[in-house]
Amino acid sequence: MAVLSKGNLFDPVLTKDLINKVKGKSSLAVLSAQTPIPFNGSKEFTFSMDNEVDIVAENGKKSEGGASVDPVIIVPIKFEYGARVSNEFMFASEEEQLDILKEFNEGFAKKVARGLDIAAFHGLNPRTGEKSAVVGENNFDSKVTQTVTYANDNPDDCLDTAIATVEDADCEVTGIVINSAVRSDLSKMKSTTGDPLYPEFRFGGKPSTLGSQALDTNNTVSFGSETKDQAIVGDFANMFKWGYSKDIPLKIIEFGDPDNSGRDLQGYNQVYIRAEVFMGWGILDANSFTRVVKA
Repeated sequence: MAVLSKGNLFDPVLTKDLINKVKGKSSLAVLSAQTPIPFNGSKEFTFSMDNEVDIVAENGKKSEGGASVDPVIIVPIKFEYGARVSNEFMFASEEEQLDILKEFNEGFAKKVARGLDIAAFHGLNPRTGEKSAVVGENNFDSKVTQTVTYANDNPDDCLDTAIATVEDADCEVTGIVINSAVRSDLSKMKSTTGDPLYPEFRFGGKPSTLGSQALDTNNTVSFGSETKDQAIVGDFANMFKWGYSKDIPLKIIEFGDPDNSGRDLQGYNQVYIRAEVFMGWGILDANSFTRVVKA
């Protein structure tokens, strides 16, 4: 049992399972590719050619086309979650301990997934709902200035306009994130004959595509009282990068007040389970995205 009082790591199987669960519950993880992030951070470069190709006559003068390279620094930040459990955990059989850790793994995956979306979409600390100085401007609400005003009677037109806005900036769209209100509005739209235009959205339906675009429905896109985001469209596949670095440490703490609650663990016959993950992300080109917002 002594090993449980020290810093430990999730079993590799649990770690893989945790990351798979994160991918399935985070819109950003669903629509974009995960890339390993070094613990000290990484640089992602966007290379763009400033002009069109030039037609040159025989013996004609050639001119410079020009190119620009913009670096985006991705630095992992720490996401932490902990919970108090009865110290009977320390005396349980290995099978029962594993069951508890599997449940913790399940919950931690959900919180990490939501945390990635909330922080990267809005720059908020998921627990407090307030702006995070650690995240700073590295979020869609701060960087993406292209917006389309949402109209609940024409949600498809709003999304189509948002896509056109990205394409007008010479970028492409690979995915869409919508909240449940937009999903509901799409389900209510009817044709001139009274038939549902989008029957796949009815009765809570959450299709994975809309037209030719990958789609995910998640209320994290509207998290927080200040945000007015109803949907975000853009090139998630190429212009948003995320990943985690380092092993995911799991620690069983037997002494002290690790959550600053004012209650000593030993005094309440408890132990504290804490897990941490370091994740980083970067928006490589803000013009590749448009936010659909309330008026």
